[in-house]
Amino acid sequence: MGRFRVSKAEVVSLGCRLNIAESERIRSLVANENVVVINSCAVTSEAVRQTRQAIRKARRARPDARLLVTGCAADIEREQLAAMPEVDGLIANEAKLDARAWNVPEPERTVPPRHTRAFIAVQNGCDHSCTFCVIPQGRGRSRSLTIAQVLDEVERHLLQGAPEVVLTGVDVTSWGHDLPDAPPLGELVCAVLDTFPQLQRLRMSSLDGIEIDPLLFELFAAEARLMPHLHLSLQHGHDLILKRMKRRHLRGDAIELVARLKERRPEMAIGADLIAGFPTESEEHHAANRSIIRELGIVHGHIFPYSPRPGTPAARMPQLDKPLIKQRAADLREDVAREREAWLESLVGKPLCVLTETDGTGYSPNFARVAVPHGTPEGTILTVTPTGVEKGLLA
Repeated sequence: MGRFRVSKAEVVSLGCRLNIAESERIRSLVANENVVVINSCAVTSEAVRQTRQAIRKARRARPDARLLVTGCAADIEREQLAAMPEVDGLIANEAKLDARAWNVPEPERTVPPRHTRAFIAVQNGCDHSCTFCVIPQGRGRSRSLTIAQVLDEVERHLLQGAPEVVLTGVDVTSWGHDLPDAPPLGELVCAVLDTFPQLQRLRMSSLDGIEIDPLLFELFAAEARLMPHLHLSLQHGHDLILKRMKRRHLRGDAIELVARLKERRPEMAIGADLIAGFPTESEEHHAANRSIIRELGIVHGHIFPYSPRPGTPAARMPQLDKPLIKQRAADLREDVAREREAWLESLVGKPLCVLTETDGTGYSPNFARVAVPHGTPEGTILTVTPTGVEKGLLA
């Protein structure tokens, strides 16, 4: 959960990196208002629970402020959230970056505040229809910023000295499909790197591996400023479940992609989203989900216990018992933790280029978390050679 404060206005951001990027824009729109905005998430039932919890907490902390809710839950769970006594109003997700929706004047285009890393939403919405996913209901069709618009956003953040830029979206690898001549994502990444030689680090958020185009693959394999950290929207490790999810890749596609990348760039760290307990998942399917963690070497795992979302085909499939889903999610987390521990141990004694955060830690290019010397300013890039691993932290 991210929290942004400016004078009387407060924006609480839940869920994805796209929400984080959008929250900064919302903050600029409502900066002079006595308002609390909950930028909500609805990807799972747990995300909706956290949204409701954030609403109650914000009302207790700011009883005098208007409390408005936007984000995916504001569309998908509209009636339930509108009925909460703490909520003063809802802003449609597709309208949340429009000043008119907030009844405020359009602010001047200003230089954003400096952050350790700048999240830039290059794409929004999704044209796919995965059977478990409710996000297209809250985000609509896929829409892309033009290359010129993205370059303008990158430049604004670089003016403030942002050492790292993260390109994000709902379905980032579909960027460009709706633009003239349908440019591939690699063309956008290449344009950012070529236009801004002063940009030190460029990172990609979650990608659909089957849609990584040849240019983007080559940049991942050979461009030092594109971070060696690939987070895959994988979802499962068994082909039958992937088909029932209506995903566009198979297990072998992910294995081949990662093998090719690691052959070219051995330091590449792999992350992935995985769902535990999808409807009809058998012990065999679960075993395949566990084994792909080892096969790909997944060290950054986002594990989601399956929860049925309203209006999705998967919600009508035969469901597993909640305790079984919870146990299978725990199995996956344990497997990722084991891979991660071995990976961190392999980095001990190796010099790492670390970008510092505010909490006395920082992140290496492959997103390993590293302790940094006390008093190091936020946003500094320095070389650290860790001597050990302590509670998941290189130190």
